[in-house]
Amino acid sequence: MLMRTDPFREFDRLAQQVLGSATRPTAMAMDAYRSGDDFIVHFDLPGIDPETIELDIERNVLNVRAERRNPAPEGAEMIAAERPTGTFTRQLFLGDTLDTERVDASYDAGVLTLRIPVAEAAKPRRIQITGGSDRKQLSG
Repeated sequence: MLMRTDPFREFDRLAQQVLGSATRPTAMAMDAYRSGDDFIVHFDLPGIDPETIELDIERNVLNVRAERRNPAPEGAEMIAAERPTGTFTRQLFLGDTLDTERVDASYDAGVLTLRIPVAEAAKPRRIQITGGSDRKQLSG
């Protein structure tokens, strides 16, 4: 249902710790799982203004973008700046088994949650088996 798409994420995290800044937008932490007929994805976005969150799906690729701005007013002297600011992005390749036309998104307590229904064609279904007597009636 989902492919990890950012093999350089750990490298970027290490570079950010060593160099003090990232060379690319920061990737957001996530959890993804299937529950019943839904595929659920949770993205950690604490302190993000929901107005800055952008979601789009193009050809089964989900793009998530959000921005955390520096909360200090202009001209303030920063004493500590440990929370990352800037643009956070994540890209996920969604399988054809998901109904990307019916995505539901919500943001609560710093977590962006997406519910993507499993497509009807991908759901398990029972196939009725007909007996030999039914076959004779059709041909005769």
